[in-house]
Amino acid sequence: MAPARRDCSGWEMFLPTGCLLLSVLLFHPALAKVCNDRTKHGQDNSWFSRDGENLPIMVLMPMNESALMSSISQGIEPAVQLAIQHIRESRKYSFSLITKIYDTECDNAKGLRAFFDAICYGPKHLMIFGGVCPSVTSIIAESLEGWNLVQLSFAATTPVLADKKKYPNFFRTVPSDNAVNPAVVKFLNYYNWSRVGTLTQDVQRFSEVRNDLTNELEKADIQIADTESFSNDPCVNVKKLKDNDVRIIIGQFDENLASKVFCCAYNLNMFGSKYQWIIPGWYQGNWWEQANTTNCTTKKLLTAMEGYISVDFEPLSARQIKGISGRTPKEYEREYSRELQQKGVEASKFHGFAYDGIWVIAKTLTRVMELLRVKQRQNTYHNFTVDDREVGKMVLDVMNETNFYGVTGQVMFRNGERMGTIKFNQFQEGQEVKVGEYNAIADVLDLINNSIRFQGVEPPKDRTFVRLQRRHINVPLYSILSTITILGMLMAGAFLFFNIKNRNHRLIKMSSPYMNNLIILGGMLSYASIFLFGLDGGFVSDKEFETLCTVRTWILIVGYTTAFGAMFAKTWRVHAIFKNVKMKKKIIKDQKLLIIVGGMLLIDLCILICWQIVDPLKRTVEEYSLEADPQGRDIAIRPFLEHCENTHMTIWLGIVYAYKGLLMLFGCFLAWETRNVSIPALNDSKYIGMSVYNVGIMCIIGAAVSFLTRDQPNVQFCIVALVIIFCSTITLCLVFVPKLITMRTNPDAATQNRRLKFTQNQKKEDSKTSTSVTSVNQANTSRLDGLQTDNHRLRMRITELDKELEEVTMQLQDTPEKTPYIKQNHYPDANNILSIRNFTDGKDGEKSILKNHLEQKPQAQWGSMDPSRINRGPLEDINSPEHIQRRLSLQLPILHHAYLPSIGGVDASCTSPSASPGSSPRHRHMPPSYRVMVSGL
Repeated sequence: MAPARRDCSGWEMFLPTGCLLLSVLLFHPALAKVCNDRTKHGQDNSWFSRDGENLPIMVLMPMNESALMSSISQGIEPAVQLAIQHIRESRKYSFSLITKIYDTECDNAKGLRAFFDAICYGPKHLMIFGGVCPSVTSIIAESLEGWNLVQLSFAATTPVLADKKKYPNFFRTVPSDNAVNPAVVKFLNYYNWSRVGTLTQDVQRFSEVRNDLTNELEKADIQIADTESFSNDPCVNVKKLKDNDVRIIIGQFDENLASKVFCCAYNLNMFGSKYQWIIPGWYQGNWWEQANTTNCTTKKLLTAMEGYISVDFEPLSARQIKGISGRTPKEYEREYSRELQQKGVEASKFHGFAYDGIWVIAKTLTRVMELLRVKQRQNTYHNFTVDDREVGKMVLDVMNETNFYGVTGQVMFRNGERMGTIKFNQFQEGQEVKVGEYNAIADVLDLINNSIRFQGVEPPKDRTFVRLQRRHINVPLYSILSTITILGMLMAGAFLFFNIKNRNHRLIKMSSPYMNNLIILGGMLSYASIFLFGLDGGFVSDKEFETLCTVRTWILIVGYTTAFGAMFAKTWRVHAIFKNVKMKKKIIKDQKLLIIVGGMLLIDLCILICWQIVDPLKRTVEEYSLEADPQGRDIAIRPFLEHCENTHMTIWLGIVYAYKGLLMLFGCFLAWETRNVSIPALNDSKYIGMSVYNVGIMCIIGAAVSFLTRDQPNVQFCIVALVIIFCSTITLCLVFVPKLITMRTNPDAATQNRRLKFTQNQKKEDSKTSTSVTSVNQANTSRLDGLQTDNHRLRMRITELDKELEEVTMQLQDTPEKTPYIKQNHYPDANNILSIRNFTDGKDGEKSILKNHLEQKPQAQWGSMDPSRINRGPLEDINSPEHIQRRLSLQLPILHHAYLPSIGGVDASCTSPSASPGSSPRHRHMPPSYRVMVSGL
């Protein structure tokens, strides 16, 4: 076998893989017969039947100081010797364990050669103890089944060895790197962290741990927000974690790259109260000083590292319970420290697992020996032998049944894996402090009270919690506008009461009280819609909100059409009458106006019903970009706003706006056309025109501003409410306040005719306007009252003129010399009397008297004589005093008898034109000479 060893030694520099394969082929008993005489247990069965037997144990460790991980082995040997000593002192075992250490130097080829030498040239080993370097351990463990040997490791933590199909004969007293994953999941669940990210160094050891952690997280229903791997520079990957809003970061990297990771975290501000780092806990002490190869200072690193949680297996149990050795962990640790001082070596973190491992071997061999003795006693032929395969199978079974309490805690295997204790440390003020531990056997996480210090007032959040915040209407704003709305409704109610109470009054009756009632009703509906516009999801449920969407739309549209439709109808009637070019009688009754308003409402109902059936309004939620919490909490605010929308919202709004816009344009046109109308019969047409203008302008402004402030509910509601309040209030006030003022200050204003005042540019339309007044009077239901009012006014004027005529008569009788005065001053009054007589002749006189009153031209004055008549005599001039005296003496009695009945004098039926005027009580003071003169004529 020596040449084989020399050949392998020669290849290891150039072909290490080939050497490994060759070694496996040479050592596998199925492929080669090597050291046959020294590897069969069946040739010598006395080891289990004799007391005091020395049982050799193969120990594989890197002992060369120049080899990797040799420091671990140097601190392990004192613990192994101490365990063997304690086993011997316990006197519970009938054998003595002897360890033979073989140096693997953490090299695959040298490790295989050491194993081969132990098999071929060493004593017959019942078990293999050791395995520090993962690569060497995995190669040897894979071939153990062929040798019927069981290996127990105390330091190999690589997760690869957990594959029992590939390594069925491998056990370890130290938990694997994967053993921390259930503890991490338990820790995450404790703080309700359900969203994490991983940052892994691109090495097989860490990749395997991450893969196993991924499976554990999926089982626990914990979301993995991002998985990042890096080789040298982790800053790019750390930045990605931040961009993905990862708050809880589970890292798998060695201490050399840990300093780079925390330097990147410092530069990216990924530390403090919003972040929690969880990293491996097997780093050497003060690793940040030894492994700092970054541009960050130690102070910056310590700032970024503050509060991180490290997870690792517990090297010694924290429970001071006496174990299988009769010592507590503290007592054992003191003895171990004394051994280290004597030998002058450094401690190893795996010494407790090595110590318990020797006890596992001792208990296993004791149990196997008991089983073999039982079988030997049961053998009747007394020639009992056992082969390697049977012994190997028995060792495996006994190992899986191991259960005792050692210095590292309860020692128990599950599928060859140690169910140990995992500890949690936290970096606090420059040092790691233990904050809790996880018992894998009981699956219990035990955290030390108040030991974990988070940099915030509470544990970090596992994400930026997005708190949905409804953009709702402020209650004070809603209260203020609601109060104003209530006042407006009370005002409308007062107007309605006034309109109904005085509906038979001439002033109210001439302004169409039924139309006024519709205006008030529409205003109150518009007011009511304000209450519904102010309700959102903060006051009502989602289903009720959808109902409100429909109700408030219907109320506003119907209220608008009712109020302003009535105003448009009234304005249209004024326009139709005053633009009647043919001057025909045009009577437009209120029933026709009601039909017009009903037609408008019918169109609205058709649109609304189709809208509701085809594409009803639904509650939709619009979310906006994240905003920082104004109170500085670790949350983000995502505002959302509820809208009433449907699939084809633009089309339906276009239909409604088009229809209402046409009505508004038509109303503005009518208001402009009738802007100069100011007559008693239509005393509110001017105010209705003003209302139409105001409403049109406010609706345009309100719709535009409301659309632009769609994402600001308070502003939108305020504008919509103010537009509705302003339009409704100004309309009602313009229609009813003048009536209230007139009713209070001048109740008879409706009976007083006011002259239409026109500029010189309007004189050409005087005749048309006068005729239009007559047409309006005929169209109005109170036309007769208007005529009676004019008659009363004219009677008063006749009385005044009668007095003047009496004075003229007296002057003519007593002082004839005052004739020029009469000529110049009283002849027009006489003509007025004659004209007034014509007014009573019939209905045709109505037009004549008004027309003559407005259009009469100045008559020739008596004093203006024709020059051709200057030389004529008094008898030849018809305007001579004699002729005037005769005409007056003849006309005055006739006029008195004709108009005394109309002014309250003597009844025309009981008198005659030839009767003496002296019979009238009002003319008894006339002298007798006057009566004689009349009789003589």
